[in-house]
Amino acid sequence: MKQTIYDNKILIVDDSQELRSMLRTFLLREGYRNIALAVDCKSALSEIRSSSPDFIILDINLPDGDGFSLMKEIKEHTESRNIPVLFLSARDKDADRLTGLGLGADDYMVKPFLPKELSLRMGAILKRSYDYAEEPPLPATLELGERRVDFEAGTVQSGDREEKLTVKELRILETLAKSRGKIVTFDNLCKAVWNAQYYTYENTVMVHIRRLREKIEEDPSHPRWLVTARGIGYKLNL
Repeated sequence: MKQTIYDNKILIVDDSQELRSMLRTFLLREGYRNIALAVDCKSALSEIRSSSPDFIILDINLPDGDGFSLMKEIKEHTESRNIPVLFLSARDKDADRLTGLGLGADDYMVKPFLPKELSLRMGAILKRSYDYAEEPPLPATLELGERRVDFEAGTVQSGDREEKLTVKELRILETLAKSRGKIVTFDNLCKAVWNAQYYTYENTVMVHIRRLREKIEEDPSHPRWLVTARGIGYKLNL
């Protein structure tokens, strides 16, 4: 059976080199290919600000502070407040669990833990977070390098050349543009465009995505704008 590969960037924040290494190895086996590591609050904040991870696994006891304080700082900044966070800590008191969840964490697991359970919880949180992500308004036009998308006219212009988008291509692009910069899950895209579940439209979606890339990408085989988040969905890079 072919393994699913995930493009989500995972940040592991823990001062234990052994645990960081174990988690990284396990998540790589689970199909996560983009994993960053941080040993303390300072390095975690630097990583968050420079690369904006899609998911954070956070310990509480850190050398230069604690995970609770770091969590507060994450939630105070617009660019990081929506990043899903899972606390992974040896502190098993109800008070600690309630504090973590009260600060906005999506889940709280206690060490020792089952790695597979962690993976399942991560998958559920990632899907839920992207399913219900707040959408910005649809822009009137979209500049994609040398190409300009006019949503009202349903066209893509490149120099003197103009191509018409089909109804489905336009709907796909509108759905992705509303969540520009964020992943739209396969299921959400199918619900928005076909009002159906993804497994019944998998081939149809891929065909439309390929044709849409031929109209908006300079090199459709190596897309810059409409990219695939493997195992999750699609994203419009802006």
